[in-house]
Amino acid sequence: MSNVAREQYISRDHIMNLLSDAEVATVSTAETAPVLAIGDEYLDLEHLELGVRQATPAAGPTAMGNLLTRKAVHPDTWLKIMSYLSTPHAKAKA
Repeated sequence: MSNVAREQYISRDHIMNLLSDAEVATVSTAETAPVLAIGDEYLDLEHLELGVRQATPAAGPTAMGNLLTRKAVHPDTWLKIMSYLSTPHAKAKA
């Protein structure tokens, strides 16, 4: 595994550790949903460097795969994730 891939994994792992057990269950269930609704905010855990994204009609359907949607987690957890991603340490890994 390259250093970049390892650092991206560490960032994803840190974000997932911020979730409660109930949120992990919600996220796992959401992964089976076929698409995001237009306007849904999400993070692509494979491309954290892109930051928060929003599902748009122009982009077409968005597959869930490695996505973490804002609506799948508690607002306090989303704020913790945003805080983590804003740190220089996280930006270097994303």
